[in-house]
Amino acid sequence: LDNRFLDLRLEKNYLIFKAQTIAEMAMREYWLSHNFIEIHTPKILGTASESGAEVFKLDYFGRTVYLAQSPQFYKQMAMAAGFNNVFEIAPAFRAENSHTAYHATEFTSVDCEISWIKSHHDVMDMEEAMLVNVMKAVASEMGEEYTKNFKLEVKVPTVAFPRIPFHEAKQIIQSNYKYIGEKDYDFDRKEEELICMYAKKHLNSEFVFIIDYPFAARPFYHMLDETTGLTKSFDLLYKGIEITTGAQREHRIDFLKKQAEEKDLSLESIDFYLNFFRYGIPPHGGFGFGLSRFLMRLFEAD
Repeated sequence: LDNRFLDLRLEKNYLIFKAQTIAEMAMREYWLSHNFIEIHTPKILGTASESGAEVFKLDYFGRTVYLAQSPQFYKQMAMAAGFNNVFEIAPAFRAENSHTAYHATEFTSVDCEISWIKSHHDVMDMEEAMLVNVMKAVASEMGEEYTKNFKLEVKVPTVAFPRIPFHEAKQIIQSNYKYIGEKDYDFDRKEEELICMYAKKHLNSEFVFIIDYPFAARPFYHMLDETTGLTKSFDLLYKGIEITTGAQREHRIDFLKKQAEEKDLSLESIDFYLNFFRYGIPPHGGFGFGLSRFLMRLFEAD
């Protein structure tokens, strides 16, 4: 990396950036053909966009402000404004003091949000269709170069992405691989690898949705299933790693307040956010997609 300008002369490294260009183009093509609007949300914020623990603070003319961790609240503001379908491809910042290949303090986040949904399955349907379009474009535009340089094949999905409930996935991992994860309410990295191995071997898919996570693993604004108490949420895993987190959002202000309090959040601190919901907002949901993680696993470059 000290001589990155020379390193990028390698055709293998150049192809990663070519694939990124093709992937973004295919995403935009899909979304624009389905009546989406591209938005560009602020990256310097007066309050932290998700939580205070992993946020960068900086001085803004004598006032403390924060770098955006996510465009989440702005996407939902667009739903309240009647935009219905929005997306953004932009930088996000996380102050994660981590030394793994799976975390970065600055990364490109791909986000979208849609209104008038019936459940989180509508969001998954949309992401699956978008990603099939991406994989087709990558295979068509650079499949031969990819195979020549990486000895791999771009596998365009031919089956629907499996959707495995969280607790069922835990049981599959324990019974098939005799592994018990670090947390009973979330997945660790090893569990992500194992459930992807299972999906590839038994379900013929490199992509797998894990759905219906416990509330303990999710933010206050994820909608809860009134029967099970689980969140109407999902992660999309690809070749052993999570590349997406998404959900149906809670759009009823009384439920939002209750769930925020259960997470020990001050209602005063999120009053600006609650304002979006005071006069009604459509049922909506969306996701955040890690572009670099997707490329890392596409090229198996970790």
